[in-house]
Amino acid sequence: SVYALFVLIVRRKPQENNFKAVLACIRDLVGSPVSLPLWLHDVLLGYGDPSAASYSSLLLADADAKLANPGAEDDEMQGVVAVARQGAAEDAVGAGSREVDVFDTFVDETHVVQALGPSSLASPGLTAGAAGLRVLVELPDGSLRPAGAEGDMEAEDSVRPPFKLLLPPPLAPGAAQPTEARTAVVRPYSPRALSPYPQDALRMNGVRFTQAQSEAVLASAHHGLTVVVGPPGTGKTDTAVQIITNLCHSSAHSRTLVIAHSNQALNDIFDKVVGRELDERYLLRLGHGEGDLATDKDFSKTGRVNYMLGRRLTLLVRVEEIAAALGVPANEGAGYTCESAGHFFHQHLLAAWELFLEQTGGATPAAVALCFPFAELFADAPQPLFAGESRQGDLEQARVCFAHLRALFTELEECRAFELLRNSHDRGNYLLTKHARVIAMTCTHAALKRSELLSLDLQFDNVLMEEAAQVLEIETFVPLVLQRPDPATGKSRLQRVILIGDHHQLPPVVKNAAFARYSNLGQSLFARLVRLGVPTVELNLQGRARAQLADLYRWRYAQLGDLPAVASEQRFLQANAGLAHVRQFVHVPPFRGQGESTPVAHFFQNLGEAEYVVSTFMYLRLLGYPAESISIITPYNGQRALIADVVSRRCAPYAEFGNPGKIATTDKFQGQQNDFILLSLVRTKHVGHIRDVRRLVVSVSRARLGLLVFGDRQLYEQCEELKPALSQLLSVSDKLQLLPAERYPTSRLVSAPLPPALEVVDTEHMMALVAEMAFDSRRRAELAFRGEELPDAPETQPADDAVPATDDAESADEGAPAAAVGDDDTGAAPERDLD
Repeated sequence: SVYALFVLIVRRKPQENNFKAVLACIRDLVGSPVSLPLWLHDVLLGYGDPSAASYSSLLLADADAKLANPGAEDDEMQGVVAVARQGAAEDAVGAGSREVDVFDTFVDETHVVQALGPSSLASPGLTAGAAGLRVLVELPDGSLRPAGAEGDMEAEDSVRPPFKLLLPPPLAPGAAQPTEARTAVVRPYSPRALSPYPQDALRMNGVRFTQAQSEAVLASAHHGLTVVVGPPGTGKTDTAVQIITNLCHSSAHSRTLVIAHSNQALNDIFDKVVGRELDERYLLRLGHGEGDLATDKDFSKTGRVNYMLGRRLTLLVRVEEIAAALGVPANEGAGYTCESAGHFFHQHLLAAWELFLEQTGGATPAAVALCFPFAELFADAPQPLFAGESRQGDLEQARVCFAHLRALFTELEECRAFELLRNSHDRGNYLLTKHARVIAMTCTHAALKRSELLSLDLQFDNVLMEEAAQVLEIETFVPLVLQRPDPATGKSRLQRVILIGDHHQLPPVVKNAAFARYSNLGQSLFARLVRLGVPTVELNLQGRARAQLADLYRWRYAQLGDLPAVASEQRFLQANAGLAHVRQFVHVPPFRGQGESTPVAHFFQNLGEAEYVVSTFMYLRLLGYPAESISIITPYNGQRALIADVVSRRCAPYAEFGNPGKIATTDKFQGQQNDFILLSLVRTKHVGHIRDVRRLVVSVSRARLGLLVFGDRQLYEQCEELKPALSQLLSVSDKLQLLPAERYPTSRLVSAPLPPALEVVDTEHMMALVAEMAFDSRRRAELAFRGEELPDAPETQPADDAVPATDDAESADEGAPAAAVGDDDTGAAPERDLD
């Protein structure tokens, strides 16, 4: 045979061939010393007190150390948390108070009371148990007043963020609860970035974080280990973004490493960080997934270097304009380089500012406006620049204007390194190791580039890991050791480790069954820490899905409630047009005598379910649903490929259908969501992957407004693991019940009585119904194009013996067979051209 003479060599792309590099990283970790903070050692190894690395334990240990050695300096308590100064607020809080910069975590003082006040459910580490905290507000003169609850005070009297909180020390384990509520003080402060231009105003947070989310943010402000458990829809990503924002605003030198298992999850969190009040010149996204960000800006190393060089040119042009406005001769070259711009600032601007301060020492308000040397530079700012009402107010406005100028030259000073370095490689390395303050990468990229990052002497203070429960233990460990000891102290610079995830959702993927079973590689570090009893903050209010949909997985969590918006927002109150039920299990009988099939080993497909699911998607599109609001998911790659093929033939070529928002496997869809989810379970012989409750939780928690599950009822209702969710889905008929006369969006409410519904018999019946609806839709479009009118057909009504939509499956089964559009007297689906 001629084929025996062929030699086939397959070489994977270097970007995809990660396995060897990851193994090399593991080998290097085993054979070389690593740098970790002492407080993290024992907890990672599983020794000693599980709570030893939590912030409350570290604060108590630090307080004990200070009592033993009062002269010792605290070299770890940096950034967000500071030792409080002495004053009336400190006297009210008591000994051991600490000041925490929460920036814009709380939208107003009422929000603080809701999160920390007597009615809050915050942990004993922050409050005095059920008594909560008595919240006071510090006024500009240093006096204190009680913080107002919602509706207790006028809007103009309420203080606005950014805030610092003065908190009492945490309670020692086993300590008796105080009989009276302890005190916390809200301390408003002015942000550092000032400008007279309205467009430069800070973009403050508008999310009213729940008590548990606020607790997670406050815990992450302290140095130590923070573990946040986030059930589906509880705002893990928003909480992570707020933590990153606070860490960046707390210290100009704090550097944060953001890690996620997948590019999709990393991009989700990075996109939200970009939209917050963080200067984009400090943001860096490493890895090949950067191109998938939902922004036109380039956040790769090359893109950020080009951005800094572009900013340099723009700012130097502005310096030339300032010099010309101040009458500085052009031959001085004020805007020639960043260095010359710095000399210009000190020689002309700073000197003029100091002279202005001397001249206005005891001047009138009119003199302030008259003496201000930079008025011409702010001619495009809102006028008048100075109100002239008070000397102090005008001086403050002058300081704002000068701060704006100083910020320009400060940014130019940061651009100077990019000016001096002569090639893009050196500029990129400088950006990574010295300039960027938020560095995002996947855990795989961290393993691939560890040796390179160590050689560059990368240093960082914080590690935040999203999707931590889906990451292998070794992949969680690698980002923690991406730096050498700090040359100045000889210790690890790492101050905070924040792990955010949900061990009730999908675990790490280990394809080798022996490793997964006997080496327990399927257990993530996140899950192990939870099992060991490490203190966690569990987010307990979901705002993603209708309450009926959240009930499908609520049983898996000890305490999972709904945000008030779930019961009040219009989108949750409205019914789903054309669907009798918000959630339903649809039994799919064998399609033309066949259930599941395996064209190749372990490649499971079910043509009947694929056709049924795609026909349902087409039905929803004909009712007016946006295509991007519908996603199709399945536990199997084979079924995903089959559904994609059916969609490409039946939907993609036609504008009235198009492609759904996403067709994906359950595993790939974790961390994502959509309004309507069509879930295909595929198997008809064995239950398969969905038996894992964690995969079930992910599958049924992706939908916001509607969920349809397609499968074999006889197979899945016998599975004990699925019964808590399946029993709820089967509380209504297992035949798809439709209201084809409705159009999207409908005015019908979920709470309204259900009209009689059309009951779909099987896959072929659904395909025939969609074919008829599509024909009518195209006929109407054709007549409309010709300018003719089609008489409205009488609204299709179910026959007298049709089965009404009920909440009781047994009562539905007892009814007569439902009449269907186009059915004959026998109730069988009509013969149609299904294509």
